[in-house]
Formats: sequence, structure tokens, C-alpha cells
Amino acid sequence: MNKIALVTGASAGIGEACALKLAENGFDLIIAGRRKKNLDNLAGKIKDTHKTEVLSLCLDVRNFEEVEKTIDSLPSEWKNIDLLVNNAGLAVGVSPIEQGVVDDWDRMIDTNVKGLLYVTRCISPLMAERKKGLIVNISSIAGKEAYPGGNVYCGTKHAVEAITKGMRIDLLPHNIRVSSIAPGMVETEFSIVRFKGDEDKAEKVYEGFEPLKAEDIADSLLFIATRPEHVSINDILIMPSAQASARDVNRK
Repeated sequence: MNKIALVTGASAGIGEACALKLAENGFDLIIAGRRKKNLDNLAGKIKDTHKTEVLSLCLDVRNFEEVEKTIDSLPSEWKNIDLLVNNAGLAVGVSPIEQGVVDDWDRMIDTNVKGLLYVTRCISPLMAERKKGLIVNISSIAGKEAYPGGNVYCGTKHAVEAITKGMRIDLLPHNIRVSSIAPGMVETEFSIVRFKGDEDKAEKVYEGFEPLKAEDIADSLLFIATRPEHVSINDILIMPSAQASARDVNRK
């Protein structure tokens, strides 16, 4: 059987691109997400184009009982997961802290931090038993800087950065490598979600320069995933050429 990768948040954007890139390069895929129709479409594309095996898991990473039950119920041949990509995440709202919407805060914390922890808690013991594995957490430039209106989102991604470092230490005795990819501005559904469906506001985020594409992040993931086992790429910060920091963008 091929190596097995599990990608969360695979129903769109970076997660979908990562799943396709891994399938193209011979991985069998477990794709997880909340939108069943999108997962079914992606599974069909993987099977038709790349001829690798694919298993769809329709789940919400914010629900630990659901995550635990789903992972425990995996067929035995799918439990030998070689690569976990903790991609599920989102930003919601741009309110300053004194006007913050608590529901937005909860969604970001529950998905970006607790969801990553829940999935890792269920998958890492399977890797530890086999004394091998690779976990890649999708972070953000927001995990390395802060910017106006980013308060809680930046906080969640700073948490991902710290958790990644802690995971790397804890899992070292089990020969499990842990990596982080921190993208700058990537044109996906990200801004549409952040602006709660306002496509005009979302489009303005990427005006006047060429942002990263989801495929660029997938290429970085593939580089990490294809290094020999004695090599660990701990951290990748990847930006569009027109972006120097979270706030500095050269727009034409």
C-alpha cells in the first residue's frame, strides 16, 4: 500500500490543493472536512486523475467526540497514517478587540487551536506505536506577527506555532517529525469567510498584486513530505513576492 496522508479542511482551498498534490505523488488520501459534496467531488477527482485510494471523512474538527469516534472507526488498513496535515482553520471578522464578536472568537479558537489538538491527539498515538510519522501544521504569517483587526486570529496562529514546537519536543522519542508552514496572503475562500460572505471586500484584499495560490502551499508541503527521514523541515514561511510582512504589500 502507498503511504497514507490525512488532510483536514480538505473540502476547499489549501487543503484541497494539498490532497491533490499528495495524490499526484503517490499518497493514498484520507480527506476530512465538513462539506460532504465538496469531499465527494475531490474524492472523485483523485480517483479519476491519480488512481490512488481515497477515503472521505465528513466531520467537524471542533467536536472531539466526533473526531475520536471517526478515527477509532477507521478500517485497520487506513490507520497506518504516515502524514497528518492539520490544515482546518479560518479567520472570522476584523473587529477591534473592544468590539469583538464572541461567537467569532469561539469559532476561531475551536477550529484553529482545539481542532488541531483534537485531531493530533487521535492520530499521534497511532504514529507513536509505529515509531514513525510526520505532522505538518498549517500556520500563518499571523502566527509570527500581529496586525489591526487580527487580534484573536493572530492569537490562534501564535498558539499553533507554540503548540508545534511543543509537539516536536514531546514526539521526538517516537521518531515523529513535526513541521509548520506559515503562508502569507493566499487567494482562497479565506477572505470570503473572514468578511462573512462579502465578496467585494474579499476581492479587495488581493487587488494590485499577485497573491500566493493554494498550489504554492501544496508544493511546500510536498517538499517537507518527501525529505528523507533523517531530515526535518521545522518551519517554512512563504510569502508572495509583493508582500514583505503581514501589513506591507506592494500594490500597483
